Amino acid sequence: MTYKPYHIEGANRKSRWLITCDHARNTVPPDLGGSLGLPAEDMARHIAFDPGAEGVSLALGEALGAPVLLGNFSRLVIDPNRGEDDPTLLMKLYDGSVIPGNRHADAAERERRLNAYYRPYHKALSELASKHEDTVIVAVHSFTRQLRGRPTRPWHIGVLHAWDSRLSDPFIDLLEAEPDLTVGRNEPYPGHLPGDAVDRHALKHGRNNTLIELRNDLIETDQQQQHWGQRLAPLLEQALTKVPD
Repeated sequence: MTYKPYHIEGANRKSRWLITCDHARNTVPPDLGGSLGLPAEDMARHIAFDPGAEGVSLALGEALGAPVLLGNFSRLVIDPNRGEDDPTLLMKLYDGSVIPGNRHADAAERERRLNAYYRPYHKALSELASKHEDTVIVAVHSFTRQLRGRPTRPWHIGVLHAWDSRLSDPFIDLLEAEPDLTVGRNEPYPGHLPGDAVDRHALKHGRNNTLIELRNDLIETDQQQQHWGQRLAPLLEQALTKVPD
């Protein structure tokens, strides 16, 4: 099978919703030898991808009748949720793990990876987002319950937004009304970074958007991923009705 740096599920779905999963997979492309020199247990960690996020994205896309864009390269290869000038675009150390395959990556290798993986992913995202004048982008990520040497994180779900919180505000209100959820606004990370995927494809175009962070121990199984996709879809639809014109 020919390698491609992204996968689109439901490309012909007609909904104005667009689901993105930047860190869907821990794939290391064949032209990098299929490995960054890390042990399998590190490649299975959150440092390499967002565990569970792909399954949630697919379930959410199916429930909303929306296309789903999945990244098909590890965030350690190059991070599609960073701007091209971001110093964390190509990580050499992450949460206590040195990435051997990135140790000697220079500016030329960085540019090669941008052209081979990062830019095709963003081109696909741009084309999908431009299919509707009123596209709504939902970015799905997951986070680890505890970074090495850090306190445990209490949230079940976080909703991240920058200055445009038209969709995130009512969505957070609906989540907070759920009795079994601990919800974080801009947790476990604050807002957005200039040049990241939401900034590039939503904020700069005035598109409604929100970014969902689910704690990855809650979405380990197919059943859990289906549950969350089906649970979040009606809340997102309800939140969108509350967005001011």
